[in-house]
Amino acid sequence: MTYSADFEKALQIGRPPNIVKLFPNSKALIVSGKFIDRAMTAKGQAIAMAANGRNHFVIRGALKAAQRANAALIIEIAKSEGGANAYCPVNYWNIARQVDAVCNELGITIPVAIHADHYGIKNQQDVESAKIEIPSIIDAGITSIAIDASHMPDDQNLLASIALNPFVPEWASLETEVGEIKGTQGLSTVEEALFLIQGLNAHEIFPDWIALNNGTTHGIQSGDTGIQVELTVQIHEALNPYQVSGAQHGTSGNSSDRLRQIAQQTRTTKANVATALQMVSWGLEVNDYGNAILDDAGNFIKIKDAGMTDALWEQMLDHAEAQGWKGGNFKKLNLPFENKLLGQSREVRARMVKRVEDFVHNMLTNVLNAADTAPIAVDAILQAGSHDAGGRAERIENPSDWTPEKIVERAQAIDSDKGPEGDFED
Repeated sequence: MTYSADFEKALQIGRPPNIVKLFPNSKALIVSGKFIDRAMTAKGQAIAMAANGRNHFVIRGALKAAQRANAALIIEIAKSEGGANAYCPVNYWNIARQVDAVCNELGITIPVAIHADHYGIKNQQDVESAKIEIPSIIDAGITSIAIDASHMPDDQNLLASIALNPFVPEWASLETEVGEIKGTQGLSTVEEALFLIQGLNAHEIFPDWIALNNGTTHGIQSGDTGIQVELTVQIHEALNPYQVSGAQHGTSGNSSDRLRQIAQQTRTTKANVATALQMVSWGLEVNDYGNAILDDAGNFIKIKDAGMTDALWEQMLDHAEAQGWKGGNFKKLNLPFENKLLGQSREVRARMVKRVEDFVHNMLTNVLNAADTAPIAVDAILQAGSHDAGGRAERIENPSDWTPEKIVERAQAIDSDKGPEGDFED
């Protein structure tokens, strides 16, 4: 394959040290997510897909789609999906290796970031464990991370994020989160988002993205409420002085029109797509934006001769029934069935990948406005002359106003409703 001069130069200077060490002879342009964010911002009203690679077919299909669309891409896996207690075969420690292998195999030339999504912190013990585990996933090829301490009160969220920042390389892209993703309950507020971003700013921590609870849920959407665009606009406008983009979670159940509104009206440059891609790869019936369609009995509908074989789907159904898994918990089938999926015929494996490719390509080109952002990201690398995109924001908050004691005091004055307790992980 012939590579352009710009691609070759970006390959030489744009790959961060962990990627160069892992893959010294690679032709895969794996980069910091900062360059992906910059490309979307430069194009304007564009959002990068962050495809959750729950299985190998999603990774292959998303990369092929992004190549077709000439779009910069993020491949990610969340802690619940691919952490120490994973329910997926793709994990924090092998995702970069899979992406690199597929890029080299297929001649993929678009820039790709490897994102550790929802690196969840729920207590102080998690903070201490993260100080060891985060460096391990960086060593394994992660180039972007979401430190998600939104499960804790506002002050503890901020303090945990500050404590863990030294373990994230400066060149890596950083996502922060305020408010767990709980649908219409526990919606994030301007006050909560400002508290988190201002406190980080005072400590010279400048996240590339902030995720909000702006009305969505992870997994299968049961209603039509979805993303609250006006709330998202209000929060993003309030955060404008701090130069942080938005990360949109829970996109699978939202209509294409609503996602276009998010692209056109907010500062969102990253959109997570997880459950939709899983369902599409398996060959289940979904609507145009990836929400699973159920039959009258509330069961998934398998399309004949699409996705996996019908016989293997029956095996999965039997296993799910034996385990008591229903609805969104079908995600737990990823781990025990990956090898069986990979062991299918070449024709079946190809159609699984193709279904993902076509779905992702449509989203990139017709919904997220991400087409032709790959060369913009390459240009950003060449202009930086480095794997490090450099800073976009600067400190404007007074550090003396954001000591640990004052953070706790400030948080007590916040009027917030975090919504119900429960398991709201991806």
